[in-house]
Amino acid sequence: MNAGVGVYNFFKYDPTVIKALNPWNIIEYFERNGKDAWVSLGGVVLCVTGTEALFADVGHFSVRSIQISMSGIVYPALMLAYSGQASFLRLHPDDVTNAFYKAIPGPLYWPMFVVAVLAAIVASQAMISGTFSIIQQSLALGCFPRVSIVHTSATFEGQVYIPEVNYVIMAACVLVTLAFRTTEKIGNAYGIAVVFAETITSTFMILVMLVIWKKNIALAILYICCIMSVELIYLTAVLYKFPYGGYFPVAFACLLLAIMYIWNYVYRKKYYYEVENKVSPESLKEMVSHSNFYRIPGMAIFYSELVHGIPPIFKHYIENIPALQSVVVFASIKSLPITTVPLKERFLFRRVHPRELYVFRCVVRYGYTDAQNEAEPFERLLAERLKEFIRDDFWFHVRNDHITQQAGDIVEIGKELDESTRINEEDLENEIEVIEKASRDGIVHMMGESEVISNKGAGVGKKVVIDFAYSFIKKNLRQTDKALDIPRKRLLKVGMIYEL
Repeated sequence: MNAGVGVYNFFKYDPTVIKALNPWNIIEYFERNGKDAWVSLGGVVLCVTGTEALFADVGHFSVRSIQISMSGIVYPALMLAYSGQASFLRLHPDDVTNAFYKAIPGPLYWPMFVVAVLAAIVASQAMISGTFSIIQQSLALGCFPRVSIVHTSATFEGQVYIPEVNYVIMAACVLVTLAFRTTEKIGNAYGIAVVFAETITSTFMILVMLVIWKKNIALAILYICCIMSVELIYLTAVLYKFPYGGYFPVAFACLLLAIMYIWNYVYRKKYYYEVENKVSPESLKEMVSHSNFYRIPGMAIFYSELVHGIPPIFKHYIENIPALQSVVVFASIKSLPITTVPLKERFLFRRVHPRELYVFRCVVRYGYTDAQNEAEPFERLLAERLKEFIRDDFWFHVRNDHITQQAGDIVEIGKELDESTRINEEDLENEIEVIEKASRDGIVHMMGESEVISNKGAGVGKKVVIDFAYSFIKKNLRQTDKALDIPRKRLLKVGMIYEL
């Protein structure tokens, strides 16, 4: 519709504006106006803002479809629409402040008004969806605090909804509108945000070309000269409006960057602390061998982010409460970037030796459409898969024992192997019975509730980041038990202080 109105105005008012496509005109424009021409580029860039919302939908559509729609629909429609407005303004220069609506023919005014409102809604929704996708990727890298992520599509991984972020965006939009009051200041803020995003994208694009795609450096220099140079010129122009509302996106970006840096810094410190202080199998055996240590009926599922090893908070628990369930499973919940994980492949077990401790490691893998809030089925499935693992592990070792025998000795020692296998089968059934009895006696969920503080002698900056900033962020965000939907009636939190 925009393109059609543009073509109509182009032929009706002044078709000679086609001469504006001549690059020499911009040179003459700068010669006539000097600094004012450079400042006006900050307004010119607003002509293309909004089209970048199309690329925010890359999580919803394929790259090829976006490339085709941008090159075949969006760009030609923009050129025709602005050419028509330019033709209209040649004869009606006083209408420059409201050229879009003034240039619309009378019968099409209200249809165009409705389309413009719907387009604004679609563009804003695309930007909001893009924000959700970025937050999701930052969360996967450990660079953003824990939030609830709801996948709205079983086909596209990038189609997500984050309730907390949605409410923050809503509140921010209302506050910005009330604070700025005029579209001029909002336009200044939006222009700086868009051009900064384009410039940062081009910077990373150069790194991708050189490091990942292994392109020739001459191609990267050509990209800088042809594309990035234009973006840098626009960036210098919009920065002129920094004091007039342009400061807001920069300040907001600095706030988000500070939150992400603080969270990632402490997240890495905490993870490295757990890796360096994890409990070895020898230490575990020594702890449970004490005379005052007791095994009680039931199964304990101890949640940890460590895939390998036992977290130090478990040692803290044993030292203070010398009692443990008859079966212990250290579970690590991992989300994979696929639709669903089959039940047979969801649980990956490994035994922690010695065998008589009945301690296991388990990695529980979920796809983004798999439900994690069904407590009873999860417990039942984990117990069933644990018994299958014990059986598979037993027969695997039996086959290895047979294979290692020399071919000439198989007939002579066959009876001994059969007798050994029968005895081992009895041990297997005993292990299965232990697991079943532990499941019947009750399953308790244990979770470490670690508190991090800066160690003695830490600098002022480290104390501010860990003791104040990180603690404030953590207290105001979702807790781990809520994120994993663990049944509260059977949840036991174990507290420990990490000195980082």
